Amino acid sequence: MKLLLVDDNRLMLEGLQNLLEAHHIDVVGTSADGAASVDLAQRLNPDVILMDIRMPGCDGLTATRMIKKQMPDAKIIMLTTSVDDKDLFEAIKSGACGYLLKSMDSDQLVEALEQTCQGVPPFSPGLAEKLLEEFSRLSNPEGEACSENRLETDTKKPQEVLTPRQIQVLRLLADGLSYKEIGARLFLSPRTIKYHMTEIMDRLHLENRAQVLAFAGQMGLTPQKPIE
Repeated sequence: MKLLLVDDNRLMLEGLQNLLEAHHIDVVGTSADGAASVDLAQRLNPDVILMDIRMPGCDGLTATRMIKKQMPDAKIIMLTTSVDDKDLFEAIKSGACGYLLKSMDSDQLVEALEQTCQGVPPFSPGLAEKLLEEFSRLSNPEGEACSENRLETDTKKPQEVLTPRQIQVLRLLADGLSYKEIGARLFLSPRTIKYHMTEIMDRLHLENRAQVLAFAGQMGLTPQKPIE
């Protein structure tokens, strides 16, 4: 895995680089400035970019938008201390595929990076639920999202498209559980949960976990209201 680190705290950069390299992750570059990270991303073409939000000058959200404009397939994960809902929502709108908090431990970070390279966008616990609630809020009473947020998905009900097991996985995802936690709840391996998620995205014609959450929100699937 080739990884680019972007954080204005140089001590954090050095610590992260040492930590990740100890887990055999190749840190191909570091940057303390959002604007400089755009050029580095193009030159180094990393598999994953870990991006801080709060940086002077060009912040992480702006840098993410600039990178995604030039490199649409770039996998950018926000790694931040910010638990502000606005930052979370703006990060996803800007093109980030995941949102992690710096309070997580090293094993969780390494696992999240490995999942990203396997096509599983990572979120710290509880943040997926916040995204779901926001998508649900953006939906109108008929279950159709506002035009600027609406996804191109089938109009069929989930139970007409998904298997009972896939609906179970979707419900637990809506509760904010990670793939590992969903697997433990259903007595399945994380690999099997990943397979079910791939099938869910394929059957619903969705591209990533954020869109799955948006679909769940549009269908009225919130932690307090399961699919009927």
